[in-house]
Amino acid sequence: MTTNFAIEFLIWVLIAASVIGVIAARIRIPYTVALVIGGLVLGTVHLPIVATLFKNQPDWLTPNIVLVIFLPALLFEGSLKLQVRHLRENALPILLLATAGVLAATLVTGFAAHWLLGLPLLVALVFGAITAATDPISVLSIFKEMSVPNRLAIIVEGESLFNDGTAAALFTVLAAGVFSGSLSVITGLQTFLLEVCGGLAVGVGLGYIASKFTQRIDDPAIEITLTTVLAYGSYLAAQTLHLSGVIATVAAGLTFGTLGVQAGMSPRTRIALWSFWEYLSFIVNSLVFLLIGLQVRVGTLLHDWRPTLLAIATVVLGRVLSIYGLVPFSNLLRTKVPQAWQHVLVAGGIRGALALALALSLKRSFPYREQILAMTFGVVAFTIVIQGLAIKPLLRVLGIRTVSEDPYELARAQQIAVSSARSELDNLLKNRLVSGPTYNQLREELQQELERAEQRVVDLYGGGTTQILSEVRAAKMKLTAAKKSAIEQTVHDGLISQQSAEKMIEAADQELDRLANQDSSGTGALSKA
Repeated sequence: MTTNFAIEFLIWVLIAASVIGVIAARIRIPYTVALVIGGLVLGTVHLPIVATLFKNQPDWLTPNIVLVIFLPALLFEGSLKLQVRHLRENALPILLLATAGVLAATLVTGFAAHWLLGLPLLVALVFGAITAATDPISVLSIFKEMSVPNRLAIIVEGESLFNDGTAAALFTVLAAGVFSGSLSVITGLQTFLLEVCGGLAVGVGLGYIASKFTQRIDDPAIEITLTTVLAYGSYLAAQTLHLSGVIATVAAGLTFGTLGVQAGMSPRTRIALWSFWEYLSFIVNSLVFLLIGLQVRVGTLLHDWRPTLLAIATVVLGRVLSIYGLVPFSNLLRTKVPQAWQHVLVAGGIRGALALALALSLKRSFPYREQILAMTFGVVAFTIVIQGLAIKPLLRVLGIRTVSEDPYELARAQQIAVSSARSELDNLLKNRLVSGPTYNQLREELQQELERAEQRVVDLYGGGTTQILSEVRAAKMKLTAAKKSAIEQTVHDGLISQQSAEKMIEAADQELDRLANQDSSGTGALSKA
């Protein structure tokens, strides 16, 4: 394969992705689903130009390309946007599904594959780990289109980000057990914890360092370049240390998104940063999902339909049991995840790039490697196409969607947007990028716009909407946390004794716990707090 041919192939793939994207928008199906279907079609038709291009196509879905080039960009983009506050509010279901859920899905899928397909148990468990992680890209795009509640989207995206790391670490432990011929639970657990905790430390550390650099510069090009280095550097650094690169990249994105983006970036840089990572994510997703379709051989799947169908059944079974078995337990301790949402979590258990990368990374000497590859491709194609197309009808049947826009939420968004624009105008004047008269004119216009937005907020505030209640609850949590921090500081400064502060700190902790567990839909409870 020459360099010119690889570039030509890449250009044709992007052209195909653009055309498929237009068609997907017209017929209103998820873009990623359309890409896989388009790839399947292009891989099976016999048009001369298609045959010429794809007969000797470069092998883009190798472990190095998917794991080192594609995956860090997708992980970092997803984690960069997630707010730690939202993750903290839904921490229990997310972490439960991303840890115990991955383990349960691996065990159920592995034992079922061992029993139904006759694979050796450890080999079957490796297949279970490969297919344990979820890819929510097509699901989240449907959520945005149908205005699904934000909390459901956070749970789906948060689970996916964290279960990638646990599934990859579990896969490493199990694959090593296959080659050694045995698996020590204690040794395996130690290796698993080392990979996860070590990757977490690397990601948080590098994300913190990058955030500090960002707070000292204000140049969009440099700061965007820094985030690119952070995304790939955290992954490669962790991998070099034999830790989880997936966890490191996610942790780096979350840390930088909280400390670097929110606290250390100007509004214009944030806009440029979001645009860059959205575009890069679009390109990478377009390539990955179209290449998945191109790599799947429909004839092979049809010829080996029985093991493929059984493999799909084992993966679906693992997802069903992990969701319906673990979410009710989470509901006992935190704000409940409704039954209807649990159905969506099952259907939204789509497999994607990570599953393929892990399967492809198996050494050629790995037992049953070709069968595992075929089954993994079958599972990925089925979940993306069949489950991806089923999500939208399922949401309609279950009635899961936001019925109307919240006027208070829109007024608050307008207020925040104008305030941000005014801060940016002050920054432009400080850096001598606008003249004094221009500054005065624009500031007066923004001030009038801000006053109208603030009056609108005041007029709507007495309505008692869910958004208002949620805002009050979040503000009370921050105020209570500030009180607790002040008490702890007085103890540290020696102004009061630890004994005197204990009751006050305990009361603050109880209040924080009450607010964290409080359902924002409970209007009476919140108004009395």
